[in-house]
Amino acid sequence: MKIDFVNLKAQYREYQSEIETEVLDVFRSAEFLYGEKLKSLETSLAIYTGAKHAIGCESGTDALMLSLVALNIGHGDEVITTPFASSSTAEVISLLGAHIVFVDIDEDSYNIDPLKIRNAITEKTKVIIPVSLFGQCADMDAINEIAKECNLPVIEDASQSFGATYNGKKSCNLSTIGYTSFYPSKPLGAYGNGGAVFTNDEELATKTRALLEHKIYGCLDETQAAILGVKLKHFDKEVRLRDEIGTRYNDLLEDANVIVPKISGSNTCVFSHYSIRVEDREAMMEKLRDEEIPTIIYYPTPLHLQEAFKKLGYNEGNYPVSEKISSQIMSLPMSAFLTETEQDFIVQVIKN
Repeated sequence: MKIDFVNLKAQYREYQSEIETEVLDVFRSAEFLYGEKLKSLETSLAIYTGAKHAIGCESGTDALMLSLVALNIGHGDEVITTPFASSSTAEVISLLGAHIVFVDIDEDSYNIDPLKIRNAITEKTKVIIPVSLFGQCADMDAINEIAKECNLPVIEDASQSFGATYNGKKSCNLSTIGYTSFYPSKPLGAYGNGGAVFTNDEELATKTRALLEHKIYGCLDETQAAILGVKLKHFDKEVRLRDEIGTRYNDLLEDANVIVPKISGSNTCVFSHYSIRVEDREAMMEKLRDEEIPTIIYYPTPLHLQEAFKKLGYNEGNYPVSEKISSQIMSLPMSAFLTETEQDFIVQVIKN
């Protein structure tokens, strides 16, 4: 049985007629940038998240860059974030000349540990960036409380958590700024690159739009906006299916020799990835590969140990939880279109 890691083909077939109608509408109008599809999508995204402003841009990386520039982050400023995440977050911070300050993660959620943030704050700290990983929001109330005491803004990296909730509020609307990615494999994915910035702050929204209007950063094009507009209409159904599939994985793997995701009682999760922890990861991945079951490791090496960030001066042992998780974590096929037959087969191979 050949299984896709993310079944984008099944999703396309489900919405094919609607998507093709919307995309052809863009082509016939010859309005490829800054058009009505983008305006409509931004309105829908704002309504969906509850944020006052949703601003489409070219990618999730651009969305972070826009957020930091709008907050005037630059050379010499310190930015707190997690070492267990995609390198793009740290790369953007470095590109602006700011200094990355890592804080270790919580072993259950894999998100930044709020209890360790306070000790990392100095007079040079200018912003905190929690990453809501694998579809579950970080502990934003605790993070926001610390930030408020220290008069710091918070940027939620919601690249993997669009559609998730924290204490009844949607991811992307939990802090000063939220941003997400519409990369094709994300919970809400385009058919190319895309991203968005979310905020309730009028000044930050105005600055962000000004940066886009002056072509300093790329906007979200009309074709991708049209596709996302269709997908957003069906997104609540996909979120429900993702939750059901993730929960079913947990139930089926309960008696297997793996550690399954733990979802906080205050959270709902969109399972952008379904990630388990295994002691002998390479052997497990090889067995799955033999059965044509794809797996991916997010993330094999924490950022503080990567060559690109060696100049920051961190060493092995500085962030023990991130290092431990990186040595055990692996992700299984996951999408709203994963069938029970496929899931049963994956679980059986793991148990065997």
